[in-house]
Amino acid sequence: MSKEPNTNRYYSVVTENGDEGLSLQLFLDYFNKRLRIDDYTGEADLVCRRAAEVAQEQAFTKIFIKARSDDWMAFLTHGYMLEGIFKGYFHGCDAYSMACYTDLERRTSDYWMEEDQILRQVLALEKKLERDTVPASFVLRPAVGTDADELAALYGQVFQTYPTPMNDPAYIRHVMDEGTVFFVVVDDGKLISASSAEINSVYHNAEITDCVTLPAYRGKGFMRLLIQSLEEDLRKRNILALYSLSRALSFGMNAALFQLGYEYTGRLTKNCDIYDKFEDMNMWCKQLTVSGE
Repeated sequence: MSKEPNTNRYYSVVTENGDEGLSLQLFLDYFNKRLRIDDYTGEADLVCRRAAEVAQEQAFTKIFIKARSDDWMAFLTHGYMLEGIFKGYFHGCDAYSMACYTDLERRTSDYWMEEDQILRQVLALEKKLERDTVPASFVLRPAVGTDADELAALYGQVFQTYPTPMNDPAYIRHVMDEGTVFFVVVDDGKLISASSAEINSVYHNAEITDCVTLPAYRGKGFMRLLIQSLEEDLRKRNILALYSLSRALSFGMNAALFQLGYEYTGRLTKNCDIYDKFEDMNMWCKQLTVSGE
């Protein structure tokens, strides 16, 4: 019997249908102390009112709404701020990352100037869009369910804390079953690097996420290879709008995305608990083209 993932202390997903045409897809993110609203229908003032109630009930310190282009300015009038743009998120239409904070410490970035300097260095790089080749003796392949234990060990070894329970093999099998695609790099039978694409089949977008490489293997271009492989796989699935959230303090990950043609579209303040603290996350977006375009 396969073990079920224990996500209770991390998150729950709730769909609410209220009065006056209000419908909300709520991501109650307990581990990261935030409320994320991925989808909604209804007036912005009703969305904000219910979001504030849920955040207070759960003692969340951040509310994060993916707003449609017709609504994002209405959220501004309710005290929200624009932190970034998910290019093409809603069937090719942009989603606006609107944030509201209930705690000053959560609102205040500790490393913003340093992150700006890293971003300037990244944006000064030359782009490298060509397809890389896998170094001799290494194998790059899609992950399968039997990789879950070793994948969990890899994430647990690298990350002291992580926004989702990636150190739990049952959770990895669970997200695989739900459609998340993983690619891995293997050295002599050992997983040394991995990345995934979390696919939104409703709006045909995907998040490039869960990027990890063992420290001894960094600087060899494995993450570029993994992301390129994910892009090829997603293009075949007709997923054309991609985004990725990268630690703003990580030069290497931001550089990899920029050089592969991703566009910087904002920074989310203290968005999630990763490594050992709440960290700012840079947003990068890319629109894929179908074969022949």
